[in-house]
Amino acid sequence: MKKNTENIRIIALGGVGEIGKNLYVIEIDSDIFVVDAGLMHPENEMLGIDVVIPDISYLIERSDRVKAIFLTHGHEENIGGVFYCLNKLSVPVYGTKLTLALLKETLKHYGVNKK
Repeated sequence: MKKNTENIRIIALGGVGEIGKNLYVIEIDSDIFVVDAGLMHPENEMLGIDVVIPDISYLIERSDRVKAIFLTHGHEENIGGVFYCLNKLSVPVYGTKLTLALLKETLKHYGVNKK
């Protein structure tokens, strides 16, 4: 009889206690899945900053384990940071047709050419 060895961890890399920068990591055994990758617009005192994105160094250090990005919906606080993730990670992105269409336009804005 096979013993269930599934370990699940949920980690917030952004979006907790703030509006924007939503990015959650779900680890199932050794596989990593990303839920949303958003941005936040800078506060008034953040002169010279265009956008604020989550720190994804945790994902970059484990890039071989990251399997996919899942998007819950198309608001900037959920998809606005995908451009940065895709520049650092080679993973598929899943979402509804509308969310993926909005993402495609966002990626064009940042010069990322992904299908």
